[in-house]
Formats: sequence, C-alpha cells, structure tokens
Amino acid sequence: MPASIALSHLSWSTPEGRNLLSDLDLTFGPERTGLVGRNGVGKTTLLRLVSGELHPHAGSVAVNGRLGVLRQIVQVHPDATIASLFGVVDALALLHRAEAGHATVDELADADWALEARMDSALARVGLDAQPDTLLSSLSGGQGTRAALAALVFAEPDVLLLDEPTNNLDREGRAAVIDLLAGWRGGAIVVSHDRELLDTMDAILELTSLGATRYGGNWSAYRERKALELAATRRDLADAEKRVAEIDRKAQETDEKKARKDGVAKRKRAKGDMPRILMNGLKARSEETGGRNARLAERRRAQAVDEAASARERIEILQPFSVLLPPTNLPAGRTVLAIEDASVGYEPERPILRDFSLSVVGPERIAVVGPNGSGKTTLLALVTGQLQSWSGSVWVTSDVALFDQRVSLLHPSVSIRDNFRRINPDADENACRSALARFMFRADSALQLVSTLSGGQLLRAGLACVLGGPRPPSLLILDEPTNHLDIDSIETVEAGLRAYDGALLVVSHDETFLEAIGVTRRLDLGSNQAASLRSV
Repeated sequence: MPASIALSHLSWSTPEGRNLLSDLDLTFGPERTGLVGRNGVGKTTLLRLVSGELHPHAGSVAVNGRLGVLRQIVQVHPDATIASLFGVVDALALLHRAEAGHATVDELADADWALEARMDSALARVGLDAQPDTLLSSLSGGQGTRAALAALVFAEPDVLLLDEPTNNLDREGRAAVIDLLAGWRGGAIVVSHDRELLDTMDAILELTSLGATRYGGNWSAYRERKALELAATRRDLADAEKRVAEIDRKAQETDEKKARKDGVAKRKRAKGDMPRILMNGLKARSEETGGRNARLAERRRAQAVDEAASARERIEILQPFSVLLPPTNLPAGRTVLAIEDASVGYEPERPILRDFSLSVVGPERIAVVGPNGSGKTTLLALVTGQLQSWSGSVWVTSDVALFDQRVSLLHPSVSIRDNFRRINPDADENACRSALARFMFRADSALQLVSTLSGGQLLRAGLACVLGGPRPPSLLILDEPTNHLDIDSIETVEAGLRAYDGALLVVSHDETFLEAIGVTRRLDLGSNQAASLRSV
C-alpha cells in the first residue's frame, strides 16, 4: 500500500491561545508537495504535527509508512561523526573488526557488507565529499545540512519531511538538494522559500490566515493560478463595492421621496383636506412600508459589505507588493567602487583574496557568487571597511549602505519611524509616514520596535528607511538578503530593489532572486579564489 498522510479536522493553537491551524482536512500521497505561506502562518507547526513532535488540540493525524524528518545540526558532541549521524557506529566497527579478522562467527552473520557502499551513495546524492569518521564539528553549516540530508536518504523512509532544506547552502549544495528531490519517488512535504526547488514539486499547498489550499503542479503553475485568482477577486471587490454604492443611492432616493410625501401629507393635515383617521392610517402604512424597505435594503447592504470585506482580505493575501522610490540620479559614467590589486584575509600568511580588482560604474547590478568559503563575505568586509587591505587600494563612495542579514544599520531599541527619521534627518513627518506606508508600514505598524520584527519585516523596514528617503544611496550592498525570509517577503524585497536606480552589489545563492532584481554582471569568486567577472 503506498505511503500516505491524512489530516482530519486538525486544529492547533499557540500556548497564548492564538488559533494557528483550524479544522484542516488534508491528504498527502506519494508525491512531492511544497508547503508555502508567510512566516508565522504555521508551516513548521504543521510538519511537527505530522511527525508527532506536537499533538493536535483537535482532530487527528494518520500516517501510513515511515517518516524521515530533516534535523538541522545545531549542537553536536565533539566526538560525533557522520557515522554517528547515520546511526551506524557499531555496524561500522563490526565491519572493521571483520576485515581485520577479529570478528566472531555470530558477528560475521550480522555484518552489513553493503553498508559503506550505501553510505557513499547517500553522501554522493547530496554532493558531500566526506568519510564516515569525519567530525560533524568540522563541517560548515551548509555541509552539516547536506550530511543531515544524506542520513535521511540513507534511512530509506517512505515520506520526507523537510523544513527549509536549502538554507545556508551554497550554489552546489542547493543544486544537490534540488537534484535529490527531483529524483525522489516517495512522498515528500517540503517547507521552502526556494522557488527553484519548489519548481520541482508535484503540488503546492498554501497556508494562509484563511486556511489551506492545494494547487496541482509546481511553483510556476501555482503563481499563474494565483494571478488569475487575484484578477477574479479584484472583480468581486469591484462588484461588491458597486452594489454597496447602488444600495446607498437607492436608499437616499427612497428617503428623499418619503420626505416629500410626508411634507405633502403634513400640509394637507394642516389644511384639514383629509379626515384625521384616514391621514393616520396612511401614515401608519407608509411607515410600515418604509421600515420594511429599509430593513431589506440594510440586509442587502450588509451582504454586499461582507462580500467586499472578504474580497479585500483575499486581495491582502494575493496582492503582490510594488513600490515607487525617489531616484538616485546616478550617472552611467560615475564610479561608485574601485578596488585595485587588493590582498586581504584574516591571517597574514593566508590571504582570502589576492591581487583582487573590481570597479562598479553607474547603476550596475553585480551578483557576487561562489561556493562557501570562496571569499564573498570577505569582499563585503573589504568594501565596507571592516577589513583593511594588506596591499593595493580600495575606494568606495561615501553614499553607500550595507544590508547584512541582521540589518544592523537599524537600532533595535527604537521604532521603525524613529530609525527612518535618524537615517533621513531632512525628511519631515509626512514624508516619513508616506515612505513607510509604501513599504507596508502604515499607521501604528510604523511604531513597532525594530527588536520585535520578524526577519521579513526587519529587512523590509531597513529597505524602507534607506531607499524610502528623499535621496537613496548610490550604492547598495546586500549580503544573502533572502535567507530565512518567506516568499512574500522575498518578493517584497525584489519589488523594492527593482524600483531602485542605484548600483547594487549582492551576495546571494538564490538564482531566482538574482534574476528578479535584474543582475547585469556576475562576479564568480570560484573555489580557487580566481575571480571572474562576466556580463549577464
């Protein structure tokens, strides 16, 4: 029987009582499903409910088959190795004793002679060149993720549960994960913001505040369907608002007509043209009819208002972000960065970059790519003055801003609004509020303390404070800006950067992101520190 997962009337609330998942009915078969939605909507919680780490407050989870859950390596024992991650330390020790001729007859019967070959195959599938005795503490974050994936594949589960499997991976690591899932024939539920990875899925499950919706096909098919839904929802909103306006217009006409009739009757009563008992009867019938019509109109209006509110709520979820920014007016011939024959590193005898040169002229958009450890972060530290070159020269315009993953240019203890006024002292309160509103920080949301923001909100706030001012910087430097962001937040960042007309220097492994922001040149540092620069 094929592996399957069934969620029936599943509900779960946070310890604070916030209803996160409500009455979900979902089934997962032997297919690859991408689980998407904004940060905080419950994607990781849903995986934990499926794996049994959490228990639903209502409803049930039924699993048919063996689950394999990707565990991120956070803290490891100093002696832990890849073999211990695979759970085969004792089995490998037995093989080594057998090869040395020290195993007993009973032990030889239990030996798994294909063990090492299966381990090598699992490691090769994720592109990790390592031995079973490699210490986990010696692995980089990306290598650790690959090792965890290899251990997962080695266990041969029926269904994979993966939470952001490409985070912290370089281009080669991301490609290995994409290739692994592209060839996976079992079931898989994958939480990810990696659109390239999501394009290998068989279905997309979207979680929103309105519930869960399944879309057949990959990420690209899902986006096309969402665009159609947005257009239909906009029509629904326009129709509902039109009905509200029409009902209000007719109600006003009815009120005016009644007022005219009442005036005529009052004048007749004053003249004594009609018996009082007849006048009172007409008045009562008029009031009854008017009340009935008013109640009917109010019901119709309430229905139309509800439909409009529902459409607005759906649009809030479906609506892509767009923003207009003040121009930098950076001339095409102006140099904003010039590095000539610079050598730099952290140990005098081991330069990370040697005799390195780079110039950025005009509104160029340069992507800095290369494997982990090739010098991307070192280059940014050199450009921003955090590292001084041992030789050569570095010149950078004073009109520059750096966005690291922590957006450290913002003070965490003050509000978004106060950070904007500090960074843009010439902007008045109206300009400040208008700029923040363009980045979706309206009214009281602009008064949130930076320390309370999510990762996506933090980067959006940084972009608002730097790019939303009266004169954005001529050079913007970004270091892995999409790490840990949900797709809505990534697309928000992309929209802001597309509207920016200055120069960009961007370190990123996210090819979809680089394409979306219109990169014009690529600086590939390469694994051997031999940098190459080419136009796109």
